[in-house]
Amino acid sequence: SSNIIFCSDGIPLRSGSQHRSSAGANRALHATDAAATSSAIDRTATAPPSTDAPLSPNTFAGQVERALLSKYPESKIERVLRSWRLLELDYEHREFVGGQQSPPITADEDGTSRCYQHAPSYVPGLRAVAWWDDVDELPWAKSLAKSYPSIREEFLSVMSDPEKLASDGNNIWAGALTTDAESYGEGWKTLVLLNRGQWDETNAKLFPVTSKAIHKSGVPVAEAFFASMKPRTSIKPHSDFTNFVLTSHLPLVVPENGNNKCRLSVGDETRQWLEGKVILFDTSIYHDAINDSEETRYILMLRVWHSDLTEEERGALQLIYDCLEIPELLSDNPGTVSMAEQRAVMMREFPLKDSAISGGFGSGRGGSIKGKKGKGKNKRKGRGK
Repeated sequence: SSNIIFCSDGIPLRSGSQHRSSAGANRALHATDAAATSSAIDRTATAPPSTDAPLSPNTFAGQVERALLSKYPESKIERVLRSWRLLELDYEHREFVGGQQSPPITADEDGTSRCYQHAPSYVPGLRAVAWWDDVDELPWAKSLAKSYPSIREEFLSVMSDPEKLASDGNNIWAGALTTDAESYGEGWKTLVLLNRGQWDETNAKLFPVTSKAIHKSGVPVAEAFFASMKPRTSIKPHSDFTNFVLTSHLPLVVPENGNNKCRLSVGDETRQWLEGKVILFDTSIYHDAINDSEETRYILMLRVWHSDLTEEERGALQLIYDCLEIPELLSDNPGTVSMAEQRAVMMREFPLKDSAISGGFGSGRGGSIKGKKGKGKNKRKGRGK
């Protein structure tokens, strides 16, 4: 079906690989920020329709459903099947999720709360928590925080030669070219390391320390990329459309670190980025950001599978991504399917060897990025904050 949308990064993906146009922590830390943007929140609510009927096997969506059921017991991936069928029905989930926060926000009687979820890509039954404050206890987050000094050193070193980075890298500092992502504004750009489970080998080799730190941390990551935000810019309130991935940031360069100049609001709470402190939040809930400083902010950003998903559900969701990328997985020819499965496995393999890190030109001395600006080539879609 040409209406199929499955998104994980704020820019929905249609079948056929067509992209649709698309340490401070205080609740209401900046009431003026919230007041200025509350009118942009869609506060309607929806209820999922029935998804009991299987999809037609003559459609792309039906063929994907068949592939899912051939690999997993229906009882193990029931929520993913419902999600896939909801997409075929063009359903967009909208809900007030204030009651799931801590402390709970029981109602939005005055219409000022921003604790609303918007998820066209929606897996039922997952918690919608704006800020996941137990992130410091997660082993992968501890590992990344421990690796912060070396990740930052490598990043500064690579960024100290922006012309070489632009020449040797792939889609360096790309921005969104779709209308659905226009809320991000022109002030943010991305540099991708991992996209929907597939490593960008070129960029991974330019940032071997970072790539290996991500890989060895064991983080359940679907996407990984650096993100920049220019001085004196902001990102409007928006949802990234998907509730089955959470977003994690490892801030690398935060101008005036600790002085509350670079802020992120999710739901009704605003926090500041702090260098080296891992944060985890839900971008299916309305969120916005601001860089109120005179310098560029840089973070390492990860999309991680929602912790409420089972191992089978993660596998089923990854299979859907693989089918969108490799339609041969849906073939009736067993030989064709076998070759496509091998290709999918190879695409997800980590591209760097376990030997000593030496290949990236950013693996040497640290450098300064102040006043340096690189231009990307072959610009395409970008990612949020």
